[in-house]
Amino acid sequence: MVGMLAAMPPPAPRFAQPGDARFRARGDACPGALRLHRADDGALARVRVPGGVLTWEQADGLRELAGRLGDGELYLTSRGNVQLRGLGAECGSELASRMYEMGLLPSGRHERVRNVVASPLSGLDGLGARDVRPWLTALDALVCASEEAAGLSGRFLFALDDGRGDVDALGADVTLRARGDGDAELRIGALESVVRIPAADAPRAALLAAMVFLETAGSSGAAGAASGAAEASGAGGASGAGAASGPAGSSPRRASGAGAWRVADLPGGAVPLFDEVVRRLRAAGPPVAPGTVPVPGGAPPALGVVAGPGDTDALSVGLPLGRADAVRWRALTDLARDHGAGELRLTPWRGVVVPGVRRDRAPGALDALEAVGLVTGDRSPWTGVGACAGRPGCAKSLADVQGDAAAALPVAPRADALPVHWSGCERRCGHPRGEWVDVVAGPDGGYRVSVVRDGGRTGEPEHVTGDPAALATAVATARTPRT
Repeated sequence: MVGMLAAMPPPAPRFAQPGDARFRARGDACPGALRLHRADDGALARVRVPGGVLTWEQADGLRELAGRLGDGELYLTSRGNVQLRGLGAECGSELASRMYEMGLLPSGRHERVRNVVASPLSGLDGLGARDVRPWLTALDALVCASEEAAGLSGRFLFALDDGRGDVDALGADVTLRARGDGDAELRIGALESVVRIPAADAPRAALLAAMVFLETAGSSGAAGAASGAAEASGAGGASGAGAASGPAGSSPRRASGAGAWRVADLPGGAVPLFDEVVRRLRAAGPPVAPGTVPVPGGAPPALGVVAGPGDTDALSVGLPLGRADAVRWRALTDLARDHGAGELRLTPWRGVVVPGVRRDRAPGALDALEAVGLVTGDRSPWTGVGACAGRPGCAKSLADVQGDAAAALPVAPRADALPVHWSGCERRCGHPRGEWVDVVAGPDGGYRVSVVRDGGRTGEPEHVTGDPAALATAVATARTPRT
């Protein structure tokens, strides 16, 4: 199949190409490292980090840039990418130059479409069916080498799951999941339908699926509301991941007749796309087998020491509200450089995994990370707490949600507590999937607290004043799972 897929010509590009009028009409102004977003607290850059994998040198370089050009902090997004905020209006050229030098911009034309999440613990704890790092390297190279792939929106997402079901649950547009028998499954959107393919061909099959999506989107002329703030940082997205695509402060919209940005935007949904992808794969001659696999519930990596092979472990920590100042970030990079494997893995749950720490050093290293304020266990009051940018960074926000979230933290959540997300407005940038506590600021200075499950509320929101004690009580009560 490798040779057949490699020789198969890409679908005819009936979609808009970057730079032409139709592409501009799509309004996809999702920020990147070369296209900055203008927020209330300065310019914002979003650096794509495929699979969340950074060398310690790259991570330290980002810290240096944040301190010299921005507000000094780094912000993780729900796709394991990094945002720099508070940037000066004239820093674009220097920022781009440094990114190229650091190896974070292998292709300027593709820098916003290198959206790939991967199982953070893949190859580290022996629980996955296979190490997906070879898939990650191959898929990123294929995307950057494809002129057609440059036409993907900045919101289109690939997921590489090692079989444990963590990133398979994130609702990516194209998901590859490893099987225990050595093959792979390809999923489109949130369908339960999958197609089984040889693992060696999985990256090329994922790219083919993305190309078929582009063809379908271009021919359908899908229009309508945007898919939302796909990866707004828990510490502040770009006032919504793409807020610059409309008038100042407005919700992004696709122009009439413009192509879909994500699979969920297609008028016919994901089923026709899946069927066409299967047809194209079969036409290439490989042994493919459609089937049904339910979308898993998924879970982030456990915090703390993750037992690994041999005499090394990995350390898994969280960043409060997804943000790290220079002290916390340096503690991570120093650990990776001096006592780890030389890399950091950023997770879609706004955490960081440091692999390769010698087992006898792991407990002390974890204590050192906790001492600088990182979240090292599930009993931390910050566990499961997220928030959008809020004031002063976002013009749409009605409150300083990050400050209010910090003031209303419980002593420690229950082990089975629901995640909670604080939002400054109805857009709810960066909210989690599945079941979660929705805390939304209102114009009266208070908040509405409710539980969301499968995209819908489970009851009427509770209106709570801005008093920290009242908020803490309401949120803690809502976080307790219903039996």
